[in-house]
Amino acid sequence: MPKEELISQEKFEELTREFDELRTTRRKEVAEQLEYARSLGDLSENAEYQEAREMQAAVEERIQKLEAILKNAKIIRGAKSDIIGMGSSVQVAKVGGDEKHSYTIVGAEEADVISGKISYHSPLGHALLGKKKGDEFSFHTPKGQQKYKILKVE
Repeated sequence: MPKEELISQEKFEELTREFDELRTTRRKEVAEQLEYARSLGDLSENAEYQEAREMQAAVEERIQKLEAILKNAKIIRGAKSDIIGMGSSVQVAKVGGDEKHSYTIVGAEEADVISGKISYHSPLGHALLGKKKGDEFSFHTPKGQQKYKILKVE
């Protein structure tokens, strides 16, 4: 049985729009490109045909992936609580360090480290779940064990 994927309402709607766009508009465009490329003749040496086939495969693969995500998605609400969970925004600092980092805990499809969104599947995201302001926690990274303190939870 496929594992459920936690996802925000906003990301669910975004993925639904992408899924609909791919199934309706994009799939039709690729089919038209494929038909045009077929009309050019010899398929074994037809670069346009090969490119159109690859594009079709990529579109179909993305449709299948989105379908699985949407089918198994569990919408989470950014519950305001002092306990860290999905949707929580946190500020942490390495124990013994001054540099502060802010993150929002999100689903895997929404993760974007550059904008401070980390997946609850990541080592840091997973270590934060269930903690609260003032807690110290550690998690394993390729550089070894890291120890942090939670400064703020929103």
